[in-house]
Amino acid sequence: MNLPEKVTIIEVGPRDGLQNEKSQVPTDAKITFIKELKNAGIKEMELTSFVSPKWVPQMSDAKDVIDACLDDQRNFVLTPNRKGIERLYETDGKDVAVFVGVSSTFNKKNINKTTEESMAELKPILTELKQKGYFIRACISTSFYCPYDGKVEPEDVVALCTQFADYGVDELSVADTIGMANPLESYQLFNELNTKLGDRLLLTAHFHDTRGMALANVYACLQAGITRFDTSAGGLGGCPFAPGATGNVATEDVVYMLHQMGLDTGINLEHLTKAVRNIAPHVSRKIESKYYNLTEQTTLST
Repeated sequence: MNLPEKVTIIEVGPRDGLQNEKSQVPTDAKITFIKELKNAGIKEMELTSFVSPKWVPQMSDAKDVIDACLDDQRNFVLTPNRKGIERLYETDGKDVAVFVGVSSTFNKKNINKTTEESMAELKPILTELKQKGYFIRACISTSFYCPYDGKVEPEDVVALCTQFADYGVDELSVADTIGMANPLESYQLFNELNTKLGDRLLLTAHFHDTRGMALANVYACLQAGITRFDTSAGGLGGCPFAPGATGNVATEDVVYMLHQMGLDTGINLEHLTKAVRNIAPHVSRKIESKYYNLTEQTTLST
């Protein structure tokens, strides 16, 4: 059995988890959520995004969140375009995330550009960011299946990831956006990516739990040599441009599984559960995490 000793969790709940929440989450609740997650031992996190408040009002307080939560850890801010980058330059943030869908149809639904157009626009921006000393995370959407075009060919994913590597990004977050991937597909894709690109940048797996296979996919990726995973506290999240996509795999479920297998994450489950408990009243969707719900039931019965 090929397992690492240590695994890095990148928490995406404050951004990916909350961005589509129907109820406006108070800024102070977001800041408390982030600080509690950091207190649980999470070292890398997506804080927020600089997107149009018209389309994503939940992120309209991005600068306030950044100003309150920056520290010496990696604090990613998602920036979909040049305007978002310029807003990031007005903060002290130094960790940036960009995103492109392997599927051009999905990409056009999301940001009204084909994949090729997005990459052409990003190339000079990424060069500029590297010159300014930013850590760049590239999020690759629809890496397995597209809600509009169906199955995505692995060679297309590898080609796009290689292009990003050639552009000099520091990390690739490769996502099963609609939660259709199975463990064999996950192993095969990430094994190929790790073989071809693992010595050039960090590789991170991002799974949604739409069909209940996210934990199995995480395990398959461990076998492929992947040691970095995006997760969302409480299993919060989803995508407005991916019909049927449910939340990200829950941080506490992944951490519990890894700890049970003897793998170190540096995360305190009790503190992590507290963070979920405190954000739960501010979100409209049900907390899907099995570990959290079992813990809460146990607490109520004692």
